[in-house]
Amino acid sequence: MEFSTIWLFVMAAAALLIIPGPAVLYIMARSIDQGKKAGLVSVLGVSLGGSVHVLAGAIGVSAILMTSATAFHLIKYLGAAYLIYLGCKTLFSASDSSASEIPTAPRKKLATIFYESALVEVMNPKTALFFLAFFPQFISPSAGSVTIQFLLLGAIFIIMAFISDGLYAVLAASMRKRILGSHVSSKLQNRITGYLYIVLGIFAAFASPSKT
Repeated sequence: MEFSTIWLFVMAAAALLIIPGPAVLYIMARSIDQGKKAGLVSVLGVSLGGSVHVLAGAIGVSAILMTSATAFHLIKYLGAAYLIYLGCKTLFSASDSSASEIPTAPRKKLATIFYESALVEVMNPKTALFFLAFFPQFISPSAGSVTIQFLLLGAIFIIMAFISDGLYAVLAASMRKRILGSHVSSKLQNRITGYLYIVLGIFAAFASPSKT
């Protein structure tokens, strides 16, 4: 895998991670309710859950490629279409959303928070779908083992997400009053996220043929 491809992946992943998603809101809720330590434990749990999806995705995409190169191309185009769908769905939710509120989270032991966070992430099909849609756009069968490429991208994404989520946890713990959400900021976040998904999907759709 070329450095330029990895760098492009890092830039795209960073753009997506900047905007808080459901997992980040959950982490922030823990930080606001139980402090920084609980938030960081939630980050660890979510990272573990994400790693399970990366491993499963690497095995699945590799199996698809072994079946047929055409099927792999189909997965890439379906992934691009799914990214565009996510973007459109997010944009529509931005126009219909009510005031933003970080979900309330009952106080729990740190061990319980860790296992619960990991389980919630593992059981979230949207995470698996996102990885299967996003990662193959940066994978080329001619660049070596697809499994290794997927795992490499997955490791990069998980590390970046861990750092990003950790910063949100610390921020939420230190800015409890300000972070309790505004309607305007929520709509803006959704719009930015929606456009990012659409741009990534369109880019992936047109860039796919040159990557294989």
